[in-house]
Amino acid sequence: MSGFLFSNEQLREEASQPEERAFWDVLVVDDEEDIHQVTKLVLSDFKFEDKALRFHHAYSAKQAMEILETQDCISVGLIDVVMESNHAGLDLIKFIRNEMANHDIRLILRTGQPGEAPEESVIRDYDINDYKNKTELTAVKLKTLLYSALRSHRDIQTIELHKKGLERIIAASSSFLECDNVQDFASTILEHVAQVLGLSDSEIYCAAATNKQTDSGSQFKLLAASGEGIEPSSDKIPSNVKNLFIETHNRKTSCKSCNEYVGYFTSKGGLETMLYVSKKSSLRSTDCQLLEFFANNIALAHDNIKLRETVKESQRELSYILGEAVEKRSKETGSHVKRVAMYSKLLAELSGINSYKAEIIKMASPLHDIGKIGIPDVILNKPGKLTNDEWEIMKTHAQLGYDILKKSTNEILQCGATIAHQHHEKWDGSGYPQGLQGEDIDIVGRITAIADVFDALGSKRCYKAAWSLEKVLDEIKSQKSKQFDPKLVDLFINNLEQFILIRDTYPD
Repeated sequence: MSGFLFSNEQLREEASQPEERAFWDVLVVDDEEDIHQVTKLVLSDFKFEDKALRFHHAYSAKQAMEILETQDCISVGLIDVVMESNHAGLDLIKFIRNEMANHDIRLILRTGQPGEAPEESVIRDYDINDYKNKTELTAVKLKTLLYSALRSHRDIQTIELHKKGLERIIAASSSFLECDNVQDFASTILEHVAQVLGLSDSEIYCAAATNKQTDSGSQFKLLAASGEGIEPSSDKIPSNVKNLFIETHNRKTSCKSCNEYVGYFTSKGGLETMLYVSKKSSLRSTDCQLLEFFANNIALAHDNIKLRETVKESQRELSYILGEAVEKRSKETGSHVKRVAMYSKLLAELSGINSYKAEIIKMASPLHDIGKIGIPDVILNKPGKLTNDEWEIMKTHAQLGYDILKKSTNEILQCGATIAHQHHEKWDGSGYPQGLQGEDIDIVGRITAIADVFDALGSKRCYKAAWSLEKVLDEIKSQKSKQFDPKLVDLFINNLEQFILIRDTYPD
């Protein structure tokens, strides 16, 4: 760990790290061979940030255009004004800036005939960075000119890297907003870290972990690691990465070395998020800065997702509690609502409903009989067959349930209102309370109808014994296209083993 730099401030580069390119590329455009030779000779030992120059030679504006169209690495252009025409150099400037839209390359005009292009008008009218008479360009002045131009180009490239990196961070952050749970979130981290740095997945190794600030450093929870799937155990990562997470937790600050970075961020709720990234080549200062921004967004997104999960779990528990309260009042098992919830989600997914809507159905379906809270005990718990008048009162629970839930703007309770209202409607139109038929019955009602009947028939009630699985299936099959949506019945029967697994997992 001695090679790591720790800081309580934002990470910043202590010394300039070398760029990945080994040279600074300079384009010399002049119709005189002597100028090319002298320029190359004078700058032969020139170095800037430990990189030498690599020259590209053009003897006309047209040839320079051809080079520029095939080479995107040129940092500086030394351009003669008068070549195949008196304004060939000026035309080349317009081509570079306007047609190629290249505003990164630093352009320096050189002329041996200053009268052909007056300095003031050229600097005013053309997007150049300097304008020199060839006679005044001594070896020292030419080197000074190159230092200035390359510094400007380096800074422009750094700004461009930050710009592109921030754009990728914004794109990644928007993906975080679409995550429904921590598992999706962890997968998104791995997907976007390489993109933020503009690299391929094979060029970096990434791991993300969370911990409580007050816990031991070794108690971190690994969210994700390259090549290890979602939520792997901490022993799946290299020991040096594990040790870095522990030491970063203990120091409570981000750290970096030549080719490794660990970002550390805390939340108001006392949690901390750590992001480890290693790169095959050296990490540049811009890489660390972008990772710092990205890791901060990861921490904020993780807090929001955990909060959403907490809210969602609270809603799920409340839905179960309300459903179980009704079931207990009617002396039925509380496990009924959990099984119906699981059956409904599974059948929704099998029918092609997306995972988000299926989860909503799962959380709403326990409310299917919420209206029974308004049914008198003497009818609700009657051990024998109901009279016609009693049955009419019992049937009102569908409308009562809808009336209880319909005014809510909550997505889960809105779905619960629909389920409560329509889970006793029948495919052939003979159901209640509205006598809806076929696909006029909302899919959530059609799904919960099968889930409810499958569980109710197979469970003991005050008015009946539990049916055998064979008898339950015969009843459901016989009600295909009558009480139940035929497509949903087929999906249920063809995937019966999955429903039985749920039944056995949540026994009475």
